[in-house]
Amino acid sequence: MTQPRAVVIGGGIGGLTAAAALHRHGWSVTVLERSAALEPVGAGIALAPNAQRALDVIGAGDAVRAMSAWQAGGGLRLPGGRWLSRTTSDAAAERFGGPVVIAHRAALVDLLLSRLPAGSVRTGAAGEITDPGAPDRPARVTVTAADAGPGGRAGAGGSTGPDAASAAPDAVVRPAGGGAYPATLDAELVVAADGIHSAARSTLFPATPGPRYAGFTAWRFVVPEPEQPFEPHETWGRGLVWGTVPLHDGRVYVFATAAVPAGGRAADDERAELLRRFGGWHHPVPALLAAVRPGDILRNDVYAAAAALPAYHRGRVALVGDAAHPMTPNLGQGGCQAVEDAVVLALLTARATPDSPAGGPGGGPAGTAAPGGAAPDGTVHALAAYTEARLDRTMEVVRRSGRIGRLTTWSSAPVCALRTALFTAVNKLGSQVALRSLDGIADWSPPSPPYADRPRNPPAVRGRRDVKDRE
Repeated sequence: MTQPRAVVIGGGIGGLTAAAALHRHGWSVTVLERSAALEPVGAGIALAPNAQRALDVIGAGDAVRAMSAWQAGGGLRLPGGRWLSRTTSDAAAERFGGPVVIAHRAALVDLLLSRLPAGSVRTGAAGEITDPGAPDRPARVTVTAADAGPGGRAGAGGSTGPDAASAAPDAVVRPAGGGAYPATLDAELVVAADGIHSAARSTLFPATPGPRYAGFTAWRFVVPEPEQPFEPHETWGRGLVWGTVPLHDGRVYVFATAAVPAGGRAADDERAELLRRFGGWHHPVPALLAAVRPGDILRNDVYAAAAALPAYHRGRVALVGDAAHPMTPNLGQGGCQAVEDAVVLALLTARATPDSPAGGPGGGPAGTAAPGGAAPDGTVHALAAYTEARLDRTMEVVRRSGRIGRLTTWSSAPVCALRTALFTAVNKLGSQVALRSLDGIADWSPPSPPYADRPRNPPAVRGRRDVKDRE
């Protein structure tokens, strides 16, 4: 029986997790990544216990747990070095079932790729949704060479330009990096994981406002561990934040933020900019800045959802991760929520075709009507359940993270002094109190046990009851 087809637009963490989870459930998966190669951007990624349990679904959770490097204490500091609050990895494990793991994105990408068949990922290929599909027809994605204009698509008969795919069904795309891909892909499911400034989101919901600037920019880099030991920390100054976290391979992941207008760039280089802002802060900040090369520092303005989308799906297309619910990095949940999205989506679409790895309720291939006009598969209904399960939860994380992000932008001396007093008072209540911001988030588990085989009568996935953004 023919495998159901899934196209994933975007080869980031959310897209690759979705592809791996769908593949595990019998889907034929194609990932379209516009970059010429899968070169992870962002240096490090936080994977809280909720994401680790989600990754158990595809057999990758233990490999992530093995990347844990935080084995002792850490906490919140002031630029002069004073500790405002402290916690331990044991406290996090006790509260949430495990510590937060900071992994290098490259290691996580390699782990997810190992769960996919060779040839599943097509790089240098940009996907555009030209038809979101419906219960009685598949979705359609037009593919272009990401490094080319309209001429990057060519048909066997020589047709070129933006209409070549519709004019020539056998048209192909030839990225500069080599290879040849079909210029049109029909699929029973499309997963749009194309990031914060998602073109798919704009196509599906053009009336919904796009993400808005959160009020601060972020820098990230990875360097070798300094000679003098340090404890993991996040340090808050006036409109400034610095974070230092060890990685399992002996390197250190660094992140920093500053409340500045959007679109800015250093007049000289970003290392010089960081030295101006953070060079006089406590150890190990100066040593880490001395170790990094200017070209190895990433800088990106931070954006977050301005409003909830009406839904996380339309037709046969589902949005995951930043494409659905961009959030600030202050809870370390952006990647975690994308991983949750991916495994819940795979579980629900698997339930929609319970009879076999490929068949829908009508007995035909998923996404098609069975012979004789029987009902089409349940994928479209499964996507409604996906919105139900994910929209309210993820928007609550967006709101919580945004509230913390706004606290980091405070720059008035009296207001920051008040903030410091508040943190000090909270710390006196014990290390568990500092972890409460992740209650109801990091303690999440997949809606059914990790699955390799499709359950016949799984419990309902509970979640969203309406589409209002109650912010």
